[in-house]
Amino acid sequence: MSTLQLFTSESVSEGHPDKVCDQIADAVLDSALSQDPSSKVACEVMATTNKVVIAGEITTKAQIDYEHIVRSVVKEIGYTEEGRGFDYKNLKVMVFVDEQSLDIDKGVDATKNISGKQGAGDQGMMFGYACSETPSLMPAPITYAHKLLQQAAHLRKQGDVDFLLPDAKAQVTLAYDHGKPIHIDTIVVSHQHTEHVSLGTLQQYIKERVITPALRSTGLLTSETKYFINPTGRFVVGGPTGDTGLTGRKIIVDTYGGMGRHGGGAFSGKDPSKVDRSGAYMARLVAKNLVGWGLCTRCEVQISYAIGVADPVALYVETYGTATIDEQQIINIINREFDLSPSGIIERLDLKRPIYQAHMNYGHFGKEGVSWEELLDAPLL
Repeated sequence: MSTLQLFTSESVSEGHPDKVCDQIADAVLDSALSQDPSSKVACEVMATTNKVVIAGEITTKAQIDYEHIVRSVVKEIGYTEEGRGFDYKNLKVMVFVDEQSLDIDKGVDATKNISGKQGAGDQGMMFGYACSETPSLMPAPITYAHKLLQQAAHLRKQGDVDFLLPDAKAQVTLAYDHGKPIHIDTIVVSHQHTEHVSLGTLQQYIKERVITPALRSTGLLTSETKYFINPTGRFVVGGPTGDTGLTGRKIIVDTYGGMGRHGGGAFSGKDPSKVDRSGAYMARLVAKNLVGWGLCTRCEVQISYAIGVADPVALYVETYGTATIDEQQIINIINREFDLSPSGIIERLDLKRPIYQAHMNYGHFGKEGVSWEELLDAPLL
């Protein structure tokens, strides 16, 4: 009996207004950490028509040139053409930054914490997820949605096409049978474009030069796959001109495309003392290695914290019936192999480096070259 189910995930491009803000926030963080690795940063950004607002709490010895950072990031994304309502030359940059609360500082500074240990920068719960659907041990729908927009960005930045602009969204719907992906049911791509290109030319280009090269190797495209490319027929006004952007609004794009749960805290603009970010990165490392070690084929890990407290208040593991050993043994292995305290996470993942802007587009997870994606040697059971 067929148990066909459809599951959809979405990605957005680096030119999407919310991701513009995320990139600026992480560029500010990188600037602070490059000069002062102990910087405490909570940076929020808003972008609208030719305006960028930076606000937050930042305690650092670094000298941060906010205006230079904003213009450099916006230029790198591709908002270079004047007259479209948002370009790096004509932006007005406004900065409203104070220092971190001394009350929070008492919790995250080991020398001031009553326990003598670095505590979590806030309460909250963080989730990590992994599964065997793709080589990166990420869910297939979000992986393929990211691939579409990475391919489009590559073509745009390499000069292969002159009518694609930076803002874009992609959506991939996979058909699952008994929990296994069997074919791609639907693909939706909405890509900002110049005035002069016809809809037919745009649709043909996206299908032939973006979708097919990006997803051919999956073997999941079929004659029944449905395509919706710029279904409104026009997407000329985009980026922060078309829709105000804010940091932290693409948390599902940043994580698992809705396949795994999310604790609610956003990542970008936050230094690693904020467990919203570092705890989620560690939860991914744990989940990925549990799957990579063959202890399960699908895994979700939850870690929860109290502000100012070093050790997690709870650890939860869900393997959806795929575990090869008892789940209590899995929890014991986690406690033995991973230090889940904020200081332990920062040390293991080496998170006080200026690495964040380079790795926050097209999801924070599933990429090579970052410490939270490392496959470790399997432990002795």
